[in-house]
Amino acid sequence: MGNNENMMDEHYFYSIEHQRTTTIKIKRSVFICTLEYVDSIGKAKNFISRISKENKTATHNCWAYILGEKGDVFHCSDAGEPSGTAGKPMLNTMQNHDMTNIAAVVTRHFGGVKLGVRGLIDAYCASVENTIELKKLKKLIQAVSILIEVTYEFNDFLLIQIKNYLTRIMDTTYTDKIVHTIEIEQKDYAKVDRLLSEYQSRGKLKFTMIRQR
Repeated sequence: MGNNENMMDEHYFYSIEHQRTTTIKIKRSVFICTLEYVDSIGKAKNFISRISKENKTATHNCWAYILGEKGDVFHCSDAGEPSGTAGKPMLNTMQNHDMTNIAAVVTRHFGGVKLGVRGLIDAYCASVENTIELKKLKKLIQAVSILIEVTYEFNDFLLIQIKNYLTRIMDTTYTDKIVHTIEIEQKDYAKVDRLLSEYQSRGKLKFTMIRQR
């Protein structure tokens, strides 16, 4: 039971950093998928509206979005395609990649050949899948930033102690002390706080949490 709980803690969601687009042609129909990072329903709707306006001569602009820390807010539309052949397959494809804070629009220019229900589902899935696979996805984490002021003598030892918790060292400055701005995952904060408090009580360093996101 304990192991399963730990595995739940380790479940991450993914998104993208920059807008990405791919185009595929299937039986003369052209499918253009655009993916965008969004972190609110308003931003998702603005993105969908913008892409749809840019492609207003297209036959369809089908869309889907997923939001929330656990990907539990989502919506999709077939935008005139037969029910269940576009929005839902797009949504499912993103969910299969554990994505959240993501919106997709697939713009279709009809080429004169009907694809049928199965063909449409496959085409919309493939369009989103190809765009997801263009580049590695970004792991989304809840992060905490900590400012640590440490003596030169203690610095190497400190870095060894905290290296397994670091997501990154954001900044380091060297004066009479070394000052690191580090980022860790929120789930590790209690452990790191205990560790740093111990060293602070021994006069080896000073630390403060500077922000949470």
